[in-house]
Order: sequence, then structure tokens, then C-alpha cells
Amino acid sequence: MKSFDLKTKIKFGLGSLSALQEIRDKRVLVITDPFMVESGNIEKIVENLKYSKYKVFSEIVPDPPVEIVVQGVQAFSEVDPEVIIAVGGGSAIDAGKAIMDFSKQILNKEQVEFIAVPTTSGTGSEVTSFAVITDKQKGEKYPLVSESLLPDVSILDPELVKTVPKTITADTGMDVLTHAIEAYVSTDADEFSDAFAEKAIKLVFKYLRRAYNNGDDMEAREKMHIASCLGGLAFDHASLGINHSIAHALGGKFKIPHGRANSLLLPYVIEYNSDMKNKVENDYSLAAYKYCEIAKILGLKSNNTRLGVRYLVNEIRNLQDEMKMVTNLRGCKVSDEDVLKFEDEIAVLALNDTCTLTNPKQPTHGDIISIIRNII
Repeated sequence: MKSFDLKTKIKFGLGSLSALQEIRDKRVLVITDPFMVESGNIEKIVENLKYSKYKVFSEIVPDPPVEIVVQGVQAFSEVDPEVIIAVGGGSAIDAGKAIMDFSKQILNKEQVEFIAVPTTSGTGSEVTSFAVITDKQKGEKYPLVSESLLPDVSILDPELVKTVPKTITADTGMDVLTHAIEAYVSTDADEFSDAFAEKAIKLVFKYLRRAYNNGDDMEAREKMHIASCLGGLAFDHASLGINHSIAHALGGKFKIPHGRANSLLLPYVIEYNSDMKNKVENDYSLAAYKYCEIAKILGLKSNNTRLGVRYLVNEIRNLQDEMKMVTNLRGCKVSDEDVLKFEDEIAVLALNDTCTLTNPKQPTHGDIISIIRNII
């Protein structure tokens, strides 16, 4: 028997930050990054907390390490919050989840409301039971997976993403696309996750270019914010695949932004999972048929499965090209020598990553290395 549950209440649209005014007479810990404070954007949050006592913990950095989580637990113990509000990109929300979860265990705290307020349209962390924490000494990322990490409330206010730079818009947008496509072909996919994934994919191809070309296009910003959330709902239910497994390992080792690493890998992972070499139509994998279904949804040529997969990959590459994205590791300032030096270690990390379990084709060590070499 399967089940599909939605725990997180989602508030969205311009002005949805005002929902924070519903918090009254409570102790609040706001978890965010230094940029939110330095830019003054934190005022958009705290001005809605006038009915409560709050403290801002703003030490979050990209790829949050264990040490930052420990500092956050200390801040939690000082405030003893009834509500946590995590504001920022995936790093801030993931760190907030870890801080909440560890604090509840260490301090024997039970009821803490968790509100996620994303400031990028990418991770979907505001509706998932996933968080990623980094061990900087080992250069490894650790995905945490637990229902206790699911936010109670998510607030999607596109005003917070209006000023996101083009490069980050591109990286995070491709992260959304990778979430949706991987969830769609996951071995745990079903009709519920497919519905969220299909809609997210359609929104990305319709609105990501617009958001990239004109950050003031609030319709495009809002639709991409919703696409990110839908992608999160899809993969929280169906999980992901080796695109994310390898991206986690590459990001931990070479400090490549997560969405950019996903983007580099996506065309090659689709080709690998499709597994159509020396096969005829009736022998293709389920993943190949589902990739072709995506092509049909997007109105691309798909007279047969092979053609549909090819046009899907081409459309992804066109999107990358239009957003001037790098398409290899050299463009990420990673030398060929370092790739070859660490490829075995990266392959081991990817094979042991939780996301690999639901990839439609179970890879070997050599398969992972082959994919990595494609993006050198």
C-alpha cells in the first residue's frame, strides 16, 4: 500500500509575507544568512513580527557545515523558540531544519513550528523532508531525510526573488528542472508525484527564460517560485536519482553551486538512463518512454521514443545556451587533473548517496566515472 501526504501549508503570491503577522505573543528564532541582513531584506520579515519577540541568527553560509548547525543549536537554546522562521535559499532552509531537529533532540523540545521562506526559486526545500549538511573537512555532503524535517508552513512571496542575479536565477531554475525530471523517472514515481513534476517542468520551460532576461517580470518570478515548490513536492514523494547523487559529490569536493552541477549533468544522465543504444522501440526502458512523454508535454518532436528523448536533451541544451550557462567542469574552474584525481572518490560517494536508490537504472562505479568524464 502507498500513501500520499501533504503536511506543509503553502501561502503564495505577492504580499504573502503578511501571513507572518498571524504569529502573536510567541518567541521566534529567525534563521538566515548575512546577506539578508546586510541588504536590509531582513526588514521585510521582521516588520511582520511586531506582535512577537524575535531574535535573528544570521550566520548561515552556502553548503552549511556542521559547525554552523552547532552554533544554531546554541542560539536555539538561548531563545527557546516556539517558532522558527528559516529565510533564504536552500542553505538557510536546510540549516534551519537541521538546527530545529537537533535542538529538539538535544534539548528535549517537542512543539516547535517551522516556517520556511525561500528567497530563491530552486531547492524546493520549503516543502521537503530533505536537508543537506556539509562536512568541510572531508569535503562531503550528507543528505538528511526525515519526516520531522518537513516545514509546517511555506511562504512563497515573489517579492523576495525579484532581485536575484541572473546567474543564480539560471542555476536555481535548472535545479527545479532537475528535481522535476528526476522525480518523474524515479522508481518511486506515481500518478501524484507525476502530476506535480509535469506542471513544474511546463512552468520552467515557459517562465525561466523570462525570469532570467527580466528580473522585474513578476509573473515569471511568481511562476518559477511555484514551479520550485511543485518540484519539491514531486521529489519529496518520489525521491531523485544519480543526477543529484553525483551533483552532491561534485559540490562537496569542488564547491560547485548545486544547481549548476545538476545542470552540467542533466543531458548526460538523461542519455544514460534512457539506455537506448542497440535497442529497438519495444525494448526501451520505462525511463526512456517517460522522457519522451516530457517531450510531448513540451510540444517537441516525438514521433518515436528515440526522437523524443533527443529533442528533450536538445531543448535543455538550448535553455542552458540562452542563459549563458557553463556546460563543463572547466567552466567551473575545476582542472582535468583534479577530476581524474578524485573521480573514484566521487563515484563511491555518488553510489552511496540515498538518491541513487531510486534512479531508474542502477549504475556501476564505471558508469558514474563515465558520466563524470562527459562533463570534464
